[in-house]
Amino acid sequence: MAKHWADFQYEIYLNGMTGAVPRLPTDLTRLEELTEQRLGPGPVGYVAGSAGSGSTAAANRAALDRRRIVPRMLRDVHERDLSVEVLGRRLPAPMALAPVGVLSILHPDAEPAAARAAAAHGVPYILSSASSTPMEQVAEAMGDGERWFQLYWAKDREVTRSFLHRAKAAGFTALFVTLDTPLLAWRPRDLDQAYLPFLHGVGTANYFSDPAFRAGLAKPVHEDPNAAVLHFVQMFADPAKTWPDLAFLRENWDGPIVLKGILHPDDALRAAEAGVDGVVVSNHGGRQVAGSVAAADALPRVAEAAGDRLTVLFDSGIRTGDDIVKALALGAQSVLVGRPYAYGLGLDGQAGVEHVIRCLLAEFDLTLALSGHARPGTLTADDLTTASA
Repeated sequence: MAKHWADFQYEIYLNGMTGAVPRLPTDLTRLEELTEQRLGPGPVGYVAGSAGSGSTAAANRAALDRRRIVPRMLRDVHERDLSVEVLGRRLPAPMALAPVGVLSILHPDAEPAAARAAAAHGVPYILSSASSTPMEQVAEAMGDGERWFQLYWAKDREVTRSFLHRAKAAGFTALFVTLDTPLLAWRPRDLDQAYLPFLHGVGTANYFSDPAFRAGLAKPVHEDPNAAVLHFVQMFADPAKTWPDLAFLRENWDGPIVLKGILHPDDALRAAEAGVDGVVVSNHGGRQVAGSVAAADALPRVAEAAGDRLTVLFDSGIRTGDDIVKALALGAQSVLVGRPYAYGLGLDGQAGVEHVIRCLLAEFDLTLALSGHARPGTLTADDLTTASA
C-alpha cells in the first residue's frame, strides 16, 4: 500500500501503545495560545499581531469558516496522490512554508530549523528577506530542499540586485516579491510594547552580510551598528514603486517571479501583462491593511482573472487541513502556511515545525479523501457551500 500523509495518525496511535503522546497539540489552532503562554509579549505580539483592531485577521478566518465542504460518497479514494506542479516544480503536496521574518525571536535555531523541517518533508521553504540568518546559511541547512526567496523590494537598486544574485547562487529557484508592505502598518500590539526587532539589528542578517549594503556604510557594521540599522530602515521599503519597475526584477532574475499581496482581479491582469509567473492572494495575514477584504473572499475573482496565465497561490488564514481543501476549491493551486509553523518553531524548534507540516498534510489528506477526492486537482467551487452569516 502506498504511503499517505494520513498515515501520520497511525504513527501517533502506535506510539501511544508505549505511553507516548505528541509533544504539541494536533489541533493546530491551539498553538497560538500555547505560544502566548510560553514566549514574551514582544515576540508573540510581533508574530500573532495584526494591523489595527485585528479585523482583517478575523475576516480571514471568518471567510474560510463560512465556506463549508460538501462531501461526496462512494468515490474511490483508496489510493491518493496529493502531488501538484507549481512554478515548474513537482511538489509532494500543495503547500509551502510562507516567508516569516525574524524567526530568531521565537527560537535560537531560527530559519535554518524551519528550512530543515521543510526539506525533510519535501515542502518548499520561502525565506524572508528579513530573516535572522543569511540566505546562504539557510540554503546550506536545506541541502537539496526546494527553496524560494521572498524579496522586500529595497529603495537601493544595487542592494536588490545583489540579493537576487546571491539568492540565485544559493539555489533559490523562485522569487516572491511582497508588494503589500511599502510602509509598515499601524500594529498596536507592537506599538504598545514599542517592539520592532529590526531596530536592534534582528532580522537584518541578509542586509548586514550584503556587499552592496555594506558599501553604503561609512564604517563596518560591527563598528557602528546603529548607523547600519539606520541605513537599513531608510532603504528597507519603497512606496514609490509602480508596475513598470517590475522590468528591473525580470532583468536580474531568470526564474519564476511571483507577486505576493494581490487581492484585486485587475491587479492579477496587470501581473499577467507584466509577464510574471504567479500571484499570491494574500493580505499579509491581516498585518497590513486594517479593514481589508478577506483573502479567501478575494481568491475566486483573482483566480478567474488569472485564468491559465498565472499560478495562483493563497495565504492569510490557513490553520487546518480543511482550510487547504477550501482554498484549492476556491481556485488556488497551492497554499502558503505562516503563523502555525512559526508557533511550532517557538514551542519545539525544528521538531515543532515538522509536527505542524505533518499534522496539516495528514488532516488535508484525510479531509480530501473523506470529501470524495483522490487528488487536489479535482476540487472545484461546487465542492463548497456558503453558510449564512
